[in-house]
Amino acid sequence: MLNDLSGKKVLIRVDFNVPLDKEHNITDETRIIRALPTIRAVLDQGGSVILMSHLGRPQKNTLEDGSINRQKFSLKHLVPRLSERLSLEVKFSNDTVGTMAFDKALALRPGEVLLLENTRFEAGETKGDEELAAKLAKLADVFINDAFGAAHRSHASTTVVAKFFEPEDKSLGLLMQNEINSAKKVLNSPARPFTAILGGAKVSDKIQLIEKLIDFSDNILIGGGMTYTFIKAKYGDIGNSLVETAYVDLARELMEKAADRNVSLLLPEDTIAGNKFSRDADTMICDTMKIHDNWMGLDIGPEAIETYSKVISESSSILWNGPLGVFEFEKFSNGTFSIAKAIAAATDKGAFSLIGGGDSVSAINKSGLADKVSFISTGGGAMLEFLEGKTLPGIAAVT
Repeated sequence: MLNDLSGKKVLIRVDFNVPLDKEHNITDETRIIRALPTIRAVLDQGGSVILMSHLGRPQKNTLEDGSINRQKFSLKHLVPRLSERLSLEVKFSNDTVGTMAFDKALALRPGEVLLLENTRFEAGETKGDEELAAKLAKLADVFINDAFGAAHRSHASTTVVAKFFEPEDKSLGLLMQNEINSAKKVLNSPARPFTAILGGAKVSDKIQLIEKLIDFSDNILIGGGMTYTFIKAKYGDIGNSLVETAYVDLARELMEKAADRNVSLLLPEDTIAGNKFSRDADTMICDTMKIHDNWMGLDIGPEAIETYSKVISESSSILWNGPLGVFEFEKFSNGTFSIAKAIAAATDKGAFSLIGGGDSVSAINKSGLADKVSFISTGGGAMLEFLEGKTLPGIAAVT
């Protein structure tokens, strides 16, 4: 990160896209907490901080008259918690690049923090509008991008704004650098055996990642709804389980490719099935290849947990992306939380573990084991694309 920031106004793109309940209370402040080191580093150097972030998708969740629901998506709801975390009164601007934003930025003194209103209230944000980016750049002397969760977006506040700063006046933040370094630990010569655990609903979301992982993994453990597309590819009976019919042949090709590369791609031997997709569903344990008609696989079973946990315990590097079942429903949460415990235990023995964003972060937090793994990514889609080998525009713009 940049040094010598004394007396300078520093524009920091953070990812404060945090979940809020109906009363606008923050239900998971992970992304706020992870942004604090960069903010504090600037303040400690004698600089002032101007924070910008998006929250939700206000342009796609409008009111009946077509206007933006400013109350629901306003970043003002974050000010009390952010002020508490920083032990100072965070100032807030009701606009992003309007008169209030400029006046408050101009008046900002060293050691003070200003939070701008939701960048996505501006129509040009997601379009990468240069005029909007230029207005944002005029607010400060220096730009730091610390929003890894939005680094795969070529938006005005994440990428385009950087072009209005000289190379010596822009950089990655501490969180962004940690994200990159952690991802590189599994991408570049990971300690072996290296095990990737992939869950989530759809094979289609993970195709490129699976193909990439087959090139350098020792083990790939499959769980979640995507399991049943692979089972279908093995001519198993999947009942009413989720399946992407268009990807069955590709799933078969991926299994063949893994076998050719001597990569152990494992599917769960048994499944916790439900008679409906509901937290009060009836359940049964069944062979994953023989799920009964009218039943659906919603979690990995006890045999699979034992097999997967053994592989994880013998691993030196671990990547986890995606839950192993519908962990939001207690009846189908055991697989996900058991894998979280196995990863924590392996980490305790010296393995490096990377939790790859999205629902995996929610799962590791709910398991109470967040402090027992090596690194938890704040970016779901961004981490996926980085691991797939793609260049993230938000990183490229400042490096």
